[in-house]
Order: sequence, then C-alpha cells, then structure tokens
Amino acid sequence: MAKVAVVFHSGYGHTQRMAQSVAQGAGGELLAIDADGNLPEAAWDALAAADAIVFGSPTYMGTVSWQFKKFADASSKPWYTQAWKDKLFGGFTNSANVNGDKHSTLHYFMTLAMQHGGLWAGTGISYNNTKESQRSDVNYLASSAGPMGQTPGDASADDMNVGDLETARLFGVRVAALAAKLRA
Repeated sequence: MAKVAVVFHSGYGHTQRMAQSVAQGAGGELLAIDADGNLPEAAWDALAAADAIVFGSPTYMGTVSWQFKKFADASSKPWYTQAWKDKLFGGFTNSANVNGDKHSTLHYFMTLAMQHGGLWAGTGISYNNTKESQRSDVNYLASSAGPMGQTPGDASADDMNVGDLETARLFGVRVAALAAKLRA
C-alpha cells in the first residue's frame, strides 16, 4: 500500500474538511500546518517517507495562504537534496466564491511539485455540464487539476457541499491508486 501524506493549512476549518476527505479516500496521513505556518519535525519525516504528497490550502487573494507559503519556502531543504524527486503530488483548495481564482492556487501547487521534480495527479473525474446538473454533483466546479471546494463566507465547515467533499475523497482514492502503481 502506498503512503500518502496530506499536508495542508486551514484558516477556518473548510480546507481541513477537504483534507480529511482526501485522506479518507487515500488512507493517508493528515499533516496540519499550524497558524504560524510551521510543521512539526515528525511531519517532515512523514513527507520524506511518503510515496505521494497532497497539498491543501484555502485560496486567499488568488493564491495559497501565507502559512502554506511559509511551508513551501521551508521545503527548500528537501528540494536542495532532491528528496521529493519522482514522488506523486496533487492538491486541492476551497474558497468562498464559485471561481475565487482557485486555479491560481492549484497552479501554485503544480509549480511547487514540479520544482521538487515530482509528478502531478489531476482529479481524473469528469464533470457534468447539463441543465440537470446539481451543485451537489461530484466535481460540479469542473476542475481537472485538483478538487475545488466552494463554501459561502458565512457558512461553517459543517455546511460544506457534499459533492465537493466527495470529489476530494474520490481524488484521494485516485492518488493512492496511482502512487501504488508507481511503487510497483
């Protein structure tokens, strides 16, 4: 079985819910970046041991949170030794608006993964674009790059869209399956 690490920052709990869904699907380990942008040493060890690393951050002002950026900057240590080269990577995000420039966050994750010499896993989940489509459908926000969640700014993490959470879970399943194939 492949080892999947889900490293994320969550400002208000929404991104954490998505991280939990990804980890559930992947059988992965959750590694939370704290409010100061730090990750415990044991979490860095888990990233080193992982076959796949999934990044998660809310989309704030069109990109990752500053806490996630601090983590990304600190990842220059494994970058220097190419410790994450050839690992599988993926990413997910949530914002209050339907668009919210979430693709900028996913592209940031892709760039970070490529700088580490990694391989990128998209959702692999098709989406509907018919009149019958419902907001609760899987991958309703139609992202191929990684799961996107949308939660109104005045909604709690408990009010998250079930389709977004299921998209994240199915993405976790995909990442684990792809990482297992790469390990074989």
